[in-house]
Amino acid sequence: MEDKVSLTLYKKMVIERMKNIVETAIAAENFTTLVRAVKAADLVVALSGPGPFTVFAPTDAAFSKMPSGVLESVLKDKKELTKILKYHVASGKYAANALKTMKSIPTENGQSLTVEVHHLFHRGVKIDDAEVIHPDIECTNGLIHVIDSVLMPK
Repeated sequence: MEDKVSLTLYKKMVIERMKNIVETAIAAENFTTLVRAVKAADLVVALSGPGPFTVFAPTDAAFSKMPSGVLESVLKDKKELTKILKYHVASGKYAANALKTMKSIPTENGQSLTVEVHHLFHRGVKIDDAEVIHPDIECTNGLIHVIDSVLMPK
């Protein structure tokens, strides 16, 4: 019985130290553009909720690859920004190993992302035109997969 209590307390301590998706993105410091966009689209509360969610998170470097002026324009258009950001979010928790068995994954904007597995990719998984460069970042309400490009809905 004592071991079971100790294990329960340990799990609780681990969960308390974990952060939700938004908190994790803020703490990572290489998602400042993504966090700014999530705030501008009023999605902080949703992505901080219970989920679970799988977020394909472009880094600041990924956002910097966008053509000049596009990001600034999208940040001013809340409807378009929300559409793009929801294209990066799937309802449910999809670890990299699960993704490798899928052909597509439905997103929160109603469209699906194409999943491609290939040994030449850094981690073996490509989502649309973006490579997953760091998979399976655990959060209290899901997972983050870091990607090298911003995904654009069709």
